[in-house]
Amino acid sequence: MHISDGVLPVSVTVGSYVASAALAAWSARRTRSGDLPKLAVMTAAFFVASLVHVPFGPTSVHLIIPGLTGALLGPSAFLSIGLGLLLQSLLFQFGGITALGANSLMMGLPALVCGWLFRRFKGRARPRQALVGGLAGALGTVLAAMILALLLVTGGEDFFGVAKIALLSHVPVVIIEGLVSAFTIAFLARVKPELLQPTFVSSAGAAHD
Repeated sequence: MHISDGVLPVSVTVGSYVASAALAAWSARRTRSGDLPKLAVMTAAFFVASLVHVPFGPTSVHLIIPGLTGALLGPSAFLSIGLGLLLQSLLFQFGGITALGANSLMMGLPALVCGWLFRRFKGRARPRQALVGGLAGALGTVLAAMILALLLVTGGEDFFGVAKIALLSHVPVVIIEGLVSAFTIAFLARVKPELLQPTFVSSAGAAHD
């Protein structure tokens, strides 16, 4: 799902960097020091999950877990995904440095949306939390695929076909991500329910305790 260097117009690349930098700063301010171990674990999980690419026509698919990351980290999810993408870009040249802003928006925005939805609708019952977690996991990939297609369209008519294939190729990934997220949320709700309490801190002063 990573967008490579040189695919997007300069204006989109620069705009994506500016928006991603602002969101990363906001995410960092909303991250409490006590959440750093969980952020590190989820960053590592995102890093590993999205390294396994399966070729699909002119593009490739892989797990990206934005919905699960958002459900577990809340506002810290954007920072986590941005760090994971930066490491992948530097170590394995996945996506490229110039496309880092666009890739961060593509996977980070769905994580924030799904994190908010999970917190809003998860309730207290474990079956409901697993169901909402699964739906959030699937929705995160749907949103990421849609943003990917929109970004590719800005690259010109040559990328229209790639955008359509990118959308279709992620249908099985949506199902897998939903199942993985539901299983993970159900397991955590049973053995470590406190991990399902993402912190949407309302004031910057309370963020760094």
